[in-house]
Amino acid sequence: MGHAMELGVGTNSSHARNLQATRSHHLDLAASGINMKKIEDVDTFSQYSEPLLHLMATIPKNEKVAVGVFLAVFAPDTDHQPSYVLEKYNERTSSSAWLDTEFAPSGNKTSMFFGPNFLSNNLYQLSPIEDLELAKTLVRPSSLVVEDLSKQKNFSKEGYGSVPRAYIVCTKDIAIPLEYQLLMIKNTGFNDVLKIKGADHMPVNSKPRELFDSLEKIATKYA
Repeated sequence: MGHAMELGVGTNSSHARNLQATRSHHLDLAASGINMKKIEDVDTFSQYSEPLLHLMATIPKNEKVAVGVFLAVFAPDTDHQPSYVLEKYNERTSSSAWLDTEFAPSGNKTSMFFGPNFLSNNLYQLSPIEDLELAKTLVRPSSLVVEDLSKQKNFSKEGYGSVPRAYIVCTKDIAIPLEYQLLMIKNTGFNDVLKIKGADHMPVNSKPRELFDSLEKIATKYA
């Protein structure tokens, strides 16, 4: 449940302070969206992140990631193991909140498959009906790979913590409630926090104009 985005800027470009010099990337991680890998073949966070790692490897040495943008996603900190933010979420979330989501063992992890009730009530409740219906036809099994994350070391301040980060709050997100979004922001520490009022878990559908404006503000600041 989340979207990975980054904004990069060429440090040696004569337009480095111009919005036109900023490039954004939105990609589907392994076994997500249009990525063709199956969840049965993704057992670790490293495997899940392969598309992002491949993208990072293509960034020229004279360029850098200007800012990482967190939108409708879990945000780990550097003080705990990567699984901490998910484990605390699960502790606070009753089993009934998952509605018709199906959980099943899959290799060394637990997979989950969102049912139509969870999609319509928790993810797309404020989105246009056509987007919800499309989601119902495209939904795929996924996993939070908590089992693997619980074995990993903390993200480092020198790496993960060194890149400026911005969090875009979705006030009507039921899947990751506002209270938990604010808790993650407090624990992780963000350079910028923006808010989209009335956005559900899918702001690109429920509040596209406001999402664009938020991303534009971030891009302009870090261009």
